[in-house]
Amino acid sequence: MSRVALVTGGSRGIGAAISIALKNAGYTVAANYAGNDEAAAKFTAETGIKTYKWSVADYDACVAGIAKVEADLGPVDVLVNNAGITRDAPFHKMTREQWKEVMDTNLSGLFNMTHPLWPGMRDRKFGRVISISSINGQKGQFGQANYSAAKAGDIGFTKALAQEGARAGITVNVICPGYIATEMVMAVPEKVRESIIATIPVGRLGEPEDIARCVVFLASDEAGFITGSTITANGGQYLT
Repeated sequence: MSRVALVTGGSRGIGAAISIALKNAGYTVAANYAGNDEAAAKFTAETGIKTYKWSVADYDACVAGIAKVEADLGPVDVLVNNAGITRDAPFHKMTREQWKEVMDTNLSGLFNMTHPLWPGMRDRKFGRVISISSINGQKGQFGQANYSAAKAGDIGFTKALAQEGARAGITVNVICPGYIATEMVMAVPEKVRESIIATIPVGRLGEPEDIARCVVFLASDEAGFITGSTITANGGQYLT
């Protein structure tokens, strides 16, 4: 029986690439999504990957959603915390709601998804928790005090939890993508994209598949000695 992987935000963008790559690597994949029913239905029709709708910002919804996934597919062995949102604004204009929405999804979402799965992973003596942070969680970004803080928190969460999971056979790692050619990035004006690319030493935007390949490796048995690590995948734009 193949291992089960659950990818949050798994039907679009980087998440879709991760879901597809894990399926191609032999995993049974469930893709969570929050709101776009049309995109989720199209994704399932094209890939055969089942999609499940709930908000990672809601702990009770996560518990119920995970229970549904495990009833359908079996115990979750690999969790990819990919779901994320932006609510950008200069700090002096940022509202409490913009702060809270980003924190609830991008940081508390990791707790809400990982916490219900942790006991089962400990009991089975195997687990992979892989979270998608951001280059802006490492270096900060103007207008993203909320997003940068949450994504930096993802890194701290990873480093702490890795120490707890290690003896139970659970690895916990985080990936920090740079600028990736998703719908959101490709929608910005071409001159803006060119100015971004000019700051990337490899001379291009990343592709969602660049991040997906990192996830597939970290999920594998071969990566069992890697835990608490931050994988920086940004084309050399920011070096740590």
